[in-house]
Amino acid sequence: MSRLYIAEKPSLGRAIAAVLPRPHKNHDGYIEVGNGDRVTWCIGHLLEQVEPDAYDYRYKKWNMADLPIVPEQWQLTPRKSASKQLSVVRKLCKQATEVVHAGDPDREGQLLVDEVIDYVKLADSKKAAMQRLLISDLNPSAVKRALSKMRSNRDFIPLSVSALARSRADWLYGMNMTRAYTLLGQKGGYRGVLSVGRVQTPVLGLVTRRDDEIANFVPKPFYELFALIPYQDMEIRARWKPSDACLPWQDEDGRILNRKLCENVVSRIKGQPAEVTESERKESRQAAPLPYSLSALQIDAARRFGMSAADVLATCQSLYEKHKVITYPRSDCRYLPQEHFRQADDVCRAIGSTDASLSAAVDGADTSLESKAWNDKKVDAHHAIIPTPKAVNAASLSGAEQKVYQLIARQYLMQFYPAAIYSEAKLVFTIAGGIFIARGRQLMSAGWRQLMGRNEESSSDNSTDLADKVPPLEKGTVLTCRDGEILDKMTEPPKPFTEATLLQAMTGIARFVSDQSLKKILRDTDGLGTEATRAGILDILFKRQLLVRQGKSIHATEAGRGLIYALPDEATYPDMTAHWEHQLQDMAEKKCAYRPFMEALEIQVSRLMERVKTSEVPQSLRDLKSPEPSKGKKRRFSRKPSSGATGRASAKGGSQRPRAKKQA
Repeated sequence: MSRLYIAEKPSLGRAIAAVLPRPHKNHDGYIEVGNGDRVTWCIGHLLEQVEPDAYDYRYKKWNMADLPIVPEQWQLTPRKSASKQLSVVRKLCKQATEVVHAGDPDREGQLLVDEVIDYVKLADSKKAAMQRLLISDLNPSAVKRALSKMRSNRDFIPLSVSALARSRADWLYGMNMTRAYTLLGQKGGYRGVLSVGRVQTPVLGLVTRRDDEIANFVPKPFYELFALIPYQDMEIRARWKPSDACLPWQDEDGRILNRKLCENVVSRIKGQPAEVTESERKESRQAAPLPYSLSALQIDAARRFGMSAADVLATCQSLYEKHKVITYPRSDCRYLPQEHFRQADDVCRAIGSTDASLSAAVDGADTSLESKAWNDKKVDAHHAIIPTPKAVNAASLSGAEQKVYQLIARQYLMQFYPAAIYSEAKLVFTIAGGIFIARGRQLMSAGWRQLMGRNEESSSDNSTDLADKVPPLEKGTVLTCRDGEILDKMTEPPKPFTEATLLQAMTGIARFVSDQSLKKILRDTDGLGTEATRAGILDILFKRQLLVRQGKSIHATEAGRGLIYALPDEATYPDMTAHWEHQLQDMAEKKCAYRPFMEALEIQVSRLMERVKTSEVPQSLRDLKSPEPSKGKKRRFSRKPSSGATGRASAKGGSQRPRAKKQA
């Protein structure tokens, strides 16, 4: 009897082997443990979808008449870089009497190993008996616990089917739409790839629409009104809160648009009694921000250091794989398993040794404090990104690695500091029948905020001194309004997207749709793309020269705008992603079948292709300036676009690839 564990990644494979009987023998692509069992691994996806010309050679040349391309029997082929490891897995599968699926505990992790099992033609008897090992924490005690709770792999078939449907759907939609609009662009004279994807195109749409808002913005004057109320040796400034009767003179954001209205209020309140009708003083506590998910880390690194999402991910991979000083970085979770709390002292010591600038922060940390970050119920496939107990010499880290490590380490240390405590005050005055409000907020105890730099502190904390702004007055106190003050202001256009704000928009995409049911779906699925794919999606848009950086700002290029204007609305808004995710989640929960989902998509793609074939070249795709070719490369269009052009990057960092089966 010999058991084979197939992990998703080498790091997971090593974690499994570490708790199995010794001695261990390290072989090329697998580990043999003391009782004869073996642990092997995938390297992300070992397989990838074949290109269209594998189904029919005529598809090698892009031709509008051939669209839509709909494979009758989906096929996979080994990735060139992974063919050696696939051979190892194939050989070990034949030798093993029992196989354990140890992919990540999510739908992509389920498919990643399942597709290999199908491809190597594992014997039906072994497949029927295959067990599922679910590991979300690489601590030895957690791995041992998972090994004692294995389940039948059959229980997870719906997860695999859901991932399979998404991968095939992304290929079907992206491949056909990219070819169609690239060919349409060629008719208009554009010599570049106009890539379309379920995720990347709504992102391009976001930027394009923001650019249009800025370009078409017309500034308008608005006004703010304050009552000036003397008290002892100070003057209270209370902002006017217009009544409902003033709505005709306000915009949708409540700003006052009529100066004469303000002047009239000033004349009415000047010299009049100002009665305190509401007085409130309270203490508020602000807990430390949670440890990072990848997107949260990318947003902070972009804001603080101007690093791109792709650079942050690459830096994290190096810190994780090369230096082993942080945990798995492609995580969408900001919580930690309870098990990790026991490591706090070791992790803090490693931080102090690795980054001398955080020594004082380590000394001030109270590792007996347990923040809300430790919550097993909120940890799914992965936990938040935190430092490991391993220390390295800071000199061994590059400048970028030091910056990213420091962000991750500091965010972790914040969990061991008390809450920041504020004193807040509010006074509501009634003057000549109108309502005026004065507010104040003062930081009383910094707590975790002492770990923030001065620039961050000043930009994120709008505290005001209560003693200077909002004195402690009892309800019923009557003062006198000396005068009113009108501030003349102008509305400002929205700001261009930056790497940080675009990532925020992708993770919070729900606010860009109006359908309430879609908002909920997008909130539940973390928005557009996944932690692992967002950097790649942006990278594709930059490489295809559909987006461009201008300093820190991100704008759509002429070609990017032209593509968005040419596409139907359904392709440029996130609504389709929400509809897909809703059905895919139902599929994972056995509420929806694979075939109806795919058939509906095939009909949708066919309809879109017919629309393109029968339409003239849209005005927005005419006379576009073609992109500059890469140095040393000739531009060719008879070949395929890169897999990224179809918008089918997977949650595991490779391409999403369907299995070679006609039916799920």
